[in-house]
Amino acid sequence: MAATNRIAASDETRSRRGEKPGGRTGQSVLELIGNTPLLRLSRIGSEFPNVEFYAKAEWFNPGGSVKDRPALSMIQAGQDSGALRLGKTIIDATSGNTGIAYATIGAALGYAVKLCLPDSASHERKRILEALGAELVITSGEEGTDGAIRRVHEIVAADPEKYFYPDQYSNPANWQAHYRTTAKEIWEQTGGGLTHLVAALGTSGTFVGTARRLKELNPSIRCVSLQPDAAFHGLEGWKHMQTALRPAIYDHTLADENLEVGTEESYRLVKRLAREEGLMVSPSAAAALLGCFQVAKGLAPSQRAVMVTIFADSASKYLTERFWDEE
Repeated sequence: MAATNRIAASDETRSRRGEKPGGRTGQSVLELIGNTPLLRLSRIGSEFPNVEFYAKAEWFNPGGSVKDRPALSMIQAGQDSGALRLGKTIIDATSGNTGIAYATIGAALGYAVKLCLPDSASHERKRILEALGAELVITSGEEGTDGAIRRVHEIVAADPEKYFYPDQYSNPANWQAHYRTTAKEIWEQTGGGLTHLVAALGTSGTFVGTARRLKELNPSIRCVSLQPDAAFHGLEGWKHMQTALRPAIYDHTLADENLEVGTEESYRLVKRLAREEGLMVSPSAAAALLGCFQVAKGLAPSQRAVMVTIFADSASKYLTERFWDEE
């Protein structure tokens, strides 16, 4: 009996370390979601010596973006409610990253995945989705994700029993993922010392969940939301809220300030981040940092700030974009 207890205790210790019983180590794909690094930007932004700039490197998630967090949360919520079971197909509208997250998690769990994707999505995203086995329904690029959403509604209405439709724009499990994980990580990684959260609006889940929890932890944290400065823009995943279908989970009251960011300036910052920080990030990540710079410009020189943003994904899905060749 004593020997058995010692083995059990040893296995429990291994479990806490992320090891498997009996000395085996390893993690599943799903266990790799979250706990991403917080990067300190040491060179770029040096014109603001009173501000420390940090970014969550979300491409460390197995699907390569921040969207792994809400996708897993929504799929788990569907399983818990019984709405998702083996034999059903996961379907949603996406600009690419959430679709890749669904396809990654779906493959790991044995679910078929069908996605409505605007034609404007990058070539790399389409190739990744096809490689993961997702079925793609390509919609008008001019209509963006709004057109993809409308097409999903038509498909599900025609055969509702076939599909599990998480609806990332309306599902509270989206923002709850960031409430539980992203905010907690940022709080711990900054030792509770952050003064500003600056994050983009797409489905709005990242901003809503993270800001909501951080405000509970410290009401003085200033939360700034970002969106494109025009209805037609090149920031995949972002929404121009004045003209787009507004996500049901969006809560505008959480933002202390809402700023607009330009596409072309974001493209230029992508190249600066590569050449000045050694960071290959997406246009949306660069746009998030551009928003941080706008906030920093509004601070008094004597006002110290610890500013955190979200780098949603890396440059790997955008290497064929024209801006790399432009001066």
